[in-house]
Amino acid sequence: MAIKVKDAAASAIKFSTRASAAAADYATGVAAAGQDWQTATTAAEPNYDAAIQDAISRKAFSRGVTAAGGAKFATNASTTGAQRFPQGVRNAQGTWQNGVAPFLATIAAVQLPPRRPKGDPANMARVQAVTDALRKKKLSG
Repeated sequence: MAIKVKDAAASAIKFSTRASAAAADYATGVAAAGQDWQTATTAAEPNYDAAIQDAISRKAFSRGVTAAGGAKFATNASTTGAQRFPQGVRNAQGTWQNGVAPFLATIAAVQLPPRRPKGDPANMARVQAVTDALRKKKLSG
C-alpha cells in the first residue's frame, strides 16, 4: 500500500502560512536557548568535521550551487535579501563595531616605512607592513 501524502503545492502553502504565524513562538523558543545551543554545538564539533569532510569528498558545495543556479541567487538576493538587509545592518552595528575595533587599532599601530616616489616598488613594503600586521592579529584570535 502506498503512503498517502499531500501534494507539494498544498504542503508549501501550509508551511508558509504556519511558519509565518509562528514568529512569536520562535522568539520565545530562542530567547533562553543560547547556552544550550553553545554547549550542544561545541560538543558536535567532531560531527561537523566529519560532515564537512564527507561534503568535500562528494563535492556537495559546487553541486548545490549548480543545482540552485545563478537565477535563484539573484532573485532571492534582490527580493528577500534586499528587504532584510537594512534591518540586519542596523541590528549588527554594535557587533560590527566590536569586531572591527581591534583591527583598526592594529592598523593605527603599524609603523610604516617612508613613502617613496610614485611607482617606486619600495612602496609595496608599506602595504606589506599593514598586511602582515592584520594577518598576525587575525591569527592571534
